[in-house]
Amino acid sequence: MGPSLSQERDSSSRLASSYAHCECATEPSGFCVSRALTFPLGWNKTLVTLRAGCLRPETLKAANRVLVDFHHRLPLSAVWGTGIRSSSDGQRFAVQQDSKIGAYYPRYFGYYGNALTLYTHVTDQFGVYSTQPVSCIIRESLYVLAGLLGNDTVVRPKIHHTDTHGSTHQIFGLFRLLGLALQPRLAKLRHQRLFKLNKDRRYGALEPLFEGTVPDDLRRELWDGLMRVTDSLRSRHSAPDAVVQRLANASGADRLAKALTGIGKVDKTIFLLRWLHDPELRGDTGIQLNRGEHRQSLARWLFFANQGEFRDGDYEEIMNKASCLSLISNAVLVWNSVQIQRIVGELRGSGHSVRDEDLARVSPLLRAHVIPNGSYDLSVR
Repeated sequence: MGPSLSQERDSSSRLASSYAHCECATEPSGFCVSRALTFPLGWNKTLVTLRAGCLRPETLKAANRVLVDFHHRLPLSAVWGTGIRSSSDGQRFAVQQDSKIGAYYPRYFGYYGNALTLYTHVTDQFGVYSTQPVSCIIRESLYVLAGLLGNDTVVRPKIHHTDTHGSTHQIFGLFRLLGLALQPRLAKLRHQRLFKLNKDRRYGALEPLFEGTVPDDLRRELWDGLMRVTDSLRSRHSAPDAVVQRLANASGADRLAKALTGIGKVDKTIFLLRWLHDPELRGDTGIQLNRGEHRQSLARWLFFANQGEFRDGDYEEIMNKASCLSLISNAVLVWNSVQIQRIVGELRGSGHSVRDEDLARVSPLLRAHVIPNGSYDLSVR
């Protein structure tokens, strides 16, 4: 059976505590929350008006964390995944005013319209644990590690999937040093090249695919420096996107960047060989990336205000709206999962057979029953 009413109230209380420090809190418990979340979490009878002071990065991140954690603990969530996998991808939105992250993107918005990218990290249970507004003309690989290392939820992905723009040799190298696995879906696979550790070693029919050799002496010499970079990322002393940007822009004489690139070349070679050999790996990658795209379609549909455009170019305002969009998306996920779990419990309790293999193919992001623009009671009382 689904979670009891007391469990839902407990989840509501923990979400409310995320807003406990809002200046506009007027309830006895000292919190306020958006109308969009009152219905999914049973707060229909307690609607509180949000003021701008409540929509801060720390409160929105804390609220998202509560929803992702609550959903992860639902028994039903295990049919979609264990939380070991996640994916990230960018979604473009128009920006009407000038912004420091806005840029022209003719492919989707013509030659006169500004756009930005919302780069989002999604777990294999469909929960969004990171959203970051970035420029749509910068390679997305800069922001892959930022979402993973800034994750404060109980879900701790060890395997991460991206598309081609989310991977570089240096990103492969940093993933390896951090103890994570990068498994991207690469375009134009026939143009990918492999690298050896020993130039005298021959690999038969695969030999034409090898482009060069990665020397081992440089990695050994700079190992301490590589560990310092890894520790600074893991301890959050350095911003991941700043570190990746610095390494990506390093000159050819930068030995540390060259050593990291060498590690990435080796790790990518191993991954490509596995990709060619293992159909299960290709299938798992495709499934997770499809889940991310499925969540993007929900976000596009929920972003009904202003036709899904950002009217204000201020970065903080954009960040707040992006975080709220993730919050509403996670609320839809939690509500659907709770209801599906309740229905499945009733069916199984009455003797019907409902297999987990079949449930795994049921999307928890169904939206036909959700009214994206809300309900308004205009009756006079």
